[in-house]
Amino acid sequence: MKKKKILAVIAAATMALSMVGCGSSGGGSSSSGVANKDKPLVWYNRQPSNSSTGELDKTALNFNKDTYYVGFDANQGAELQGEMVLDYIKKNAATIDRNGDGVIGYVLAIGDIGHNDSIARTRGVRSALGTGVDANGAVDSAPAGTNVDGSAKVVQDATLEVDGKKYTIRELASQEMKNSAGATWDAATAGNAIGTWTASFGDQIDVVVSNNDGMGMSMFNAWAKDNKVPTFGYDANSDAVAAIAEGYGGTISQHADVQAYLTLRVLRNALDGVDVDTGIGTADEAGNKLDEGVDYRYSAEERSYYALNIAVTADNYQDFTDSTKVYDKVSKQLDASKSPEKKVWLDIYNASDNFLSSTYQPLLQNYDDLLNLKVDYIGGDGQTESNITNRLGNPGEYDAFAINMVKTDNAASYTSILNK
Repeated sequence: MKKKKILAVIAAATMALSMVGCGSSGGGSSSSGVANKDKPLVWYNRQPSNSSTGELDKTALNFNKDTYYVGFDANQGAELQGEMVLDYIKKNAATIDRNGDGVIGYVLAIGDIGHNDSIARTRGVRSALGTGVDANGAVDSAPAGTNVDGSAKVVQDATLEVDGKKYTIRELASQEMKNSAGATWDAATAGNAIGTWTASFGDQIDVVVSNNDGMGMSMFNAWAKDNKVPTFGYDANSDAVAAIAEGYGGTISQHADVQAYLTLRVLRNALDGVDVDTGIGTADEAGNKLDEGVDYRYSAEERSYYALNIAVTADNYQDFTDSTKVYDKVSKQLDASKSPEKKVWLDIYNASDNFLSSTYQPLLQNYDDLLNLKVDYIGGDGQTESNITNRLGNPGEYDAFAINMVKTDNAASYTSILNK
């Protein structure tokens, strides 16, 4: 009888331990016993927000105590891009007015009309050039369509005086680069658009501006390069930086090396149970440290890390020829005995996105080794969240998550899985 009681106690204890291991508190769990809803989560590249108003999704940004966003300072970068274009026009006004009509006309490739970064870049260019108009207290970021006669309502003509001569600055055309399948920031669509625009009013186009380098390079290669029309993009992709030597006007480095590091470093710190600032604003034991105000800024209210941007032009492009090189300040290997290997689920919203696939992912793959993280990279189709979320069928297999959404509104598509 006594023996049976002892066995019963052992069985009950075993069952209790099993329930703890299975995360009986809800939300699923991994073998570590941590519920999926409590695991570290980083939103990156696409900040959870309302695609119409830009209002941040504070619920998603505060999903749990180890949730953050990593991106770049979109407004600071947008201002830089606009200033870069304006400076170029000021220095070259006499030679870039191709047909000598006194109107410096530009076309603008818009990435995604509902994306905060795209909105900021469109506003940055229009603000700097003076072509922006007010819409509810901010510069209107809507596409102008075709505006050769200057009659569009979402933009206006601006006046620029250079060396005593007055020029009109006009946005000749702009559109969202969205393909028939629904993918935005689409380079092929941009290449087709420049073909349509040049067929209609080619000699009036003096400058080409794009919300990113993928679209910018498509327009540059399709037309602008051969016609010696300066083209300005954003992202500092390797091909765009190299093209500056061939007439590409310039681009903006959003410090992808810093962003990629922060994306994984924030997860690493949470997994190690150390202060989130370790290896970021405070040096870690290996000596990794970024400089706040130079490399990045942090907003506690928004729970967001923002890398700062740098203009890349003919003056400094040779310093940016390798976009996949890890940043020297944070290039030291972590001690595996103190930061043991952990498994991370990370998706890229569109496997075909030029910046994410050719710059960001290679950087992530360099940093995952340095930070002792085993990362599963999931490539989406750029059109639907389900193409990604359907492959997050077993979140309990992972220790942390890094999520890059198709649409900024759709954070709940992911958190609902982690809450199950």
